[in-house]
Formats: sequence, structure tokens, C-alpha cells
Amino acid sequence: MQITVDLPNDLTQHADPAREAIEALAIAGYRSGKLTAFQASRLLGFSSRFELEAFLKERGIYDHAYGVDDLADDWNMLGERKPDPEGRPKA
Repeated sequence: MQITVDLPNDLTQHADPAREAIEALAIAGYRSGKLTAFQASRLLGFSSRFELEAFLKERGIYDHAYGVDDLADDWNMLGERKPDPEGRPKA
């Protein structure tokens, strides 16, 4: 989907106003919970959550930094993928 946005003249003087608008949309959506990390990453053209985390950190945004809950979720997901007693990984 393509969306057209009319920007005020002062914003069009920026180096890359379209990218700035997409970044602002991704940040606002992620902070509000309207976008997941995966969705915000895709919107920004990133291939991993780590790129999103680095992007946010570069901008001083730490309110959604990888935290204890994220670690617990990842740990649980890894636990579900432990090999069976015969050494074969779960699908």
C-alpha cells in the first residue's frame, strides 16, 4: 500500500523527509503498542529485532528496550525447542 502525505514546507527542506516520516511513524506506533517490534522493523526495512533495538538506542529511546520479559519469552521459546531424548530437535 502506498500512502501520500502533504508535508509543511519547512519539513521538505530536510535531507530525507520521507524517511523521517516513516521513522516517526514506526517509533510512535511501536511506543504506543500499535506496532509490534516485527512490524516496526519491517516498516523501517530492517531484517531483525536487533536492528530495531540499535535504531531506537541511537535515538535515545529506551522505553521498549529488550528487557526481562523479552528474555523470559525468548528463554521459554528456546525451551520448547530442546532436542528430544534421541537428540533430534523439535520442529
